[in-house]
Amino acid sequence: MEFQLISDYKPTGDQPEAIKQLVANVVTGVPNSTLFGVTGSGKTFTMANVISQLNRPTLVLSHNKTLAAQLYAEFKSFFPNNAVEYFVSYYDYYQPEAYIPATDTYIEKDLSINKEIDRMRLSATHALLSGRRDVIVVASVSCIYGIGNPQDSANNTITLNVGDSVSLRILMCRLVELLYTRVKGDLEPATFRVTGDTIIVAPATGEIAYRISFFGKTIEAIDMVNCSTGEYLGALDSVNILPTNIFIPNKTRIKEAVEEIKQDLDAQIEHFERCGREMEATRIKQRVEYDLEMIQELGYCSGIENYSRYFDKRLPGQRPFCLLDYFPQDMLLFIDESHVTVPQLRGMFGGDKARKDNLVEYGFRLPAARDNRPLRFEEFELMQGKTIYVSATPSSYELNRCENSVVELFIRPTGLVDPPLSIHNSDNQIDLLLEEIEDCRKHNERAIVTTITKRMAEELSSYLSKIDIATRYIHSDITTLDRVKILNDFRNGEFDVLVGVNLLREGIDLPEVAKVIIIDADKEGFLRNKRALIQMAGRAARNTQGRVILYAATVTDSLKGAIGECNARCVRQVLYNIEHKIMPGGIKRQISITEPFGTESAQQEEITIQKEVIYSINDNEDIPLAADSKATYRTSQAGLYTRLEDIDKDIERAIQELDFKRAISLRDQRNKLLELLNGFNE
Repeated sequence: MEFQLISDYKPTGDQPEAIKQLVANVVTGVPNSTLFGVTGSGKTFTMANVISQLNRPTLVLSHNKTLAAQLYAEFKSFFPNNAVEYFVSYYDYYQPEAYIPATDTYIEKDLSINKEIDRMRLSATHALLSGRRDVIVVASVSCIYGIGNPQDSANNTITLNVGDSVSLRILMCRLVELLYTRVKGDLEPATFRVTGDTIIVAPATGEIAYRISFFGKTIEAIDMVNCSTGEYLGALDSVNILPTNIFIPNKTRIKEAVEEIKQDLDAQIEHFERCGREMEATRIKQRVEYDLEMIQELGYCSGIENYSRYFDKRLPGQRPFCLLDYFPQDMLLFIDESHVTVPQLRGMFGGDKARKDNLVEYGFRLPAARDNRPLRFEEFELMQGKTIYVSATPSSYELNRCENSVVELFIRPTGLVDPPLSIHNSDNQIDLLLEEIEDCRKHNERAIVTTITKRMAEELSSYLSKIDIATRYIHSDITTLDRVKILNDFRNGEFDVLVGVNLLREGIDLPEVAKVIIIDADKEGFLRNKRALIQMAGRAARNTQGRVILYAATVTDSLKGAIGECNARCVRQVLYNIEHKIMPGGIKRQISITEPFGTESAQQEEITIQKEVIYSINDNEDIPLAADSKATYRTSQAGLYTRLEDIDKDIERAIQELDFKRAISLRDQRNKLLELLNGFNE
């Protein structure tokens, strides 16, 4: 099945040329391209069009779960008839196993698994294993961590066809081997129920179950039914039942792995004893022997991932299998917000290795634990295939890697220009901040405040709440689902001010935000460099009233660079608007929000943006456009009276002078005049 892009609008602005260039690069064999697009220019819609035209299984990489969830919901709305999947870390909370030699402190692994995200991870691997070509997987950098061998999952798949001769008892045993559980009552994911000559299997990935009816040892019928209600959904000629877990070792593999583990255990004990480290020798002996006993009795143990090399039959140092192994060789890869995502990919291996080295050195784990790891960056580069880096502020890595394959996307179809950046003295910045917030509240607008530290974000949020300003804070300590809820509540207007540190930089789509306020903007560093300032300013780029306030005692090089680049983009956008007679307009929102991953399916926001085009080549033509939201452009009427012509000239003059408030006021006057003329004509 091919991708079916369903949209009420079409590419415009820089989008048509960007799509054409990106598709041509992939088709002609260019390995890497960069989509250099400003915030709100429709990068996601551009990506969707490229996917639709190339028809290749696609991986979209994001640097955090919140942005991945947003991308997942957007692609789900663009491709409702195709397989759009979500693959991120399934931990709501994760404390990795570690040992700190300086204080002789051992930290045991502690975690909390989100079952819904786990189900969606499994659904992603199942979609890829099914052989479908119309698959999009939106993933975080967790996709480079080790998972089961895709060939093992394929080998463990049960294929049933109508007319096959199969023993019901053998089928039940096979399902148990794949970790399905037999139940007598209601079906849940990864369970099955037997009634007479009929078995109903509920896969681990969704609400659809398969009812398999037998006549003796022959499969008479295979039907799809609803897990909860039992409602009949249709008949099938065949069905593939996949394992309930990505990692399903068979008995033979377990026996072989146990023997190899014993050999490595003996070697490690001998190593410690030879070095005179009796305590470490005793520790590793006790821990591994206990794990082996659990594996032999139950098939698994706590921390079994540290023995994954043995079950995968990999050599020491050989890279683990990961999500990229589930894709075909002609896959397409988008790295969203690449200036952040690429450094994350590069840093994963080093941090993991440092932690594992201590565990191995002091007898908590066998050396094979090091091979349960993320990919090295060099290994990732060899696997990534045709790649498109996407960023509003691409780093030198992407630009150098892409050479002449940089595609620009600076013009927003909505006509919006980059928000103005203004520097204010940081003396009494909190008092000034309150004035800015109060101004937003008067106009029913929302504001984002970014701080340097988590503690400052929490304390500022608490202070604002005490003086009756509805506010919340968000940072990395907030769980994934809670972050999404906070952002949804913010967009729905349940509070006016959102305080954050670094999570409010890249990609978060908040069109209701009219003001971004940056505290301590002159503190040079990771959170206040040129790239970070431009990204934070972008959160106000989807609003006609968008503006950015920077509190600083001195004007740093990063501030100069950010303001200079934003002003240059603004001039280019204004000139485009003048040339095409486009006037940015207001936004009317009808937001229906559900969580992008949860018990309910994600709903795409219904957003209508009414924009006015001053003149048009064809006055009867409606031009549907797309940026990060739906847009409808209305054309003007030809042959207006002299007053309308004068107002048009005044609007152009106001735009040239960057006096947007006056331009908006003139536009409102023009609309009222049009209403009067329409009434007169009637």
